[in-house]
Amino acid sequence: MPTTTARARRLKPLPPLPSLRRTLALMFSVALPAIATPLLALGTAQPAAALGNGLALTPQMGFNDWNAYGCNVSESLIKSTAQAMHTNGMQAAGYSYVNIDDCWMTHSRDSGGHLVPDPAKFPDGIKGTADYVHSLGLKLGIYEDAGTATCAGYPGSLGHETTDAQSFAAWGVDYLKYDNCNNTGVPARTRYTAMRDALAATGRPILFSLCNWGQEKVWTWGADVGNSWRTTGDINASFSSMLSIFHSNVGLASYAGPGHWNDPDMLEVGNGSLTATESRSEFSLWAEMAAPLIAGTNIPSASADTLSTLTNSRVIAVDQDPLGKQGTMVSSSSGLDVLAKPLAGGDVSVALFNETSSTATISTTAAAIGKTGASAYTLTDLWSGASSTTSGTISASVPAHGTVMYRVAGGTSGGGTSVTGELRAVGAGKCVDVPNSTRTAGAQGEIWSCNGGANQTWTLG
Repeated sequence: MPTTTARARRLKPLPPLPSLRRTLALMFSVALPAIATPLLALGTAQPAAALGNGLALTPQMGFNDWNAYGCNVSESLIKSTAQAMHTNGMQAAGYSYVNIDDCWMTHSRDSGGHLVPDPAKFPDGIKGTADYVHSLGLKLGIYEDAGTATCAGYPGSLGHETTDAQSFAAWGVDYLKYDNCNNTGVPARTRYTAMRDALAATGRPILFSLCNWGQEKVWTWGADVGNSWRTTGDINASFSSMLSIFHSNVGLASYAGPGHWNDPDMLEVGNGSLTATESRSEFSLWAEMAAPLIAGTNIPSASADTLSTLTNSRVIAVDQDPLGKQGTMVSSSSGLDVLAKPLAGGDVSVALFNETSSTATISTTAAAIGKTGASAYTLTDLWSGASSTTSGTISASVPAHGTVMYRVAGGTSGGGTSVTGELRAVGAGKCVDVPNSTRTAGAQGEIWSCNGGANQTWTLG
């Protein structure tokens, strides 16, 4: 916390309760629900100073080559993947980006300081590759790094942001994944903001995906800079990796929304040791958390089961729901988790996730997920498509490492679910701060720089 002297230089303190709600309604970008005194719950605004490039109003969907191929990227690989997506149902399901990861360039810039696509890997260059991808109605993404070198040792963009952004735009690039290796200790926000501004200056819409591995609490400032931000280190194709990343990402719902998303990393569906059940769990949980859906498997050779998982339209509709809410944990006990995600039109998506190694029954209620006011609710199983009705109980036998998803319709939505995070002021990039985290009736809130501390954490419920 800042000192008393520092606090004296803050903006005008907020008024005592109960007039605080009226003041907040004027200051913040969302309407707040009725609040009881003393103040124990507040609404969490979406980050106010969002990037605003009009992209990723729903989480981006596409492909990235790294999980399946590592450094073995090539023009032929990207073209064959794009062609497969065009014909196998992925494009029709919403996958639009075909993204090149690391190792696409030569190890040196040219005499003018420009990046050079490796002519052996990309004989038609990035521009020729982009033209082909665009001819299929898809978009091309590329990779760079906010450091002196990429993670694989190729030229980085630190200090070359303007030149590189201009190259990407001239080549027809639609998406930039921006990594964090060899960053020389320069603060991440400084490095990523420089590329944000360089991309904007080109005039070309380029989705900006921040990949700084969840460092420096990127979720607290990522919406100002990019369309999505990685919340953790790299995923791998194992259930334990997926589970760890899920737990790190699920509590960050208050920072996500249209145009700015928490990114728990690319999908491993179809890769490594993941079983079909585990792959469906990953896809279910990523959709419930409104995460980018970036496939990372060998698309031209993908099995029918893998493609069935990746193109499940009912689950994708949850991820792509225009309300843009990330699902939150309703309950979690002994490895049995219940998540709920409000959807446009009043439905709620529920995910029942079994982390354990044995089949288990997982249960919740309509009231617990925010559904009230009906004598019966309709449950649609998003994996089987089967429909049923319930007076309120929502329950399923869930296999080990499995997930059952329901879309719940009927009644009214509200209450039941909660969101925890900062309450941010419009345009100021500052947060409501209560000194020493006091909960005493009559306590005054103040506006202060966001720090992610308990004194700035609020719950809407």
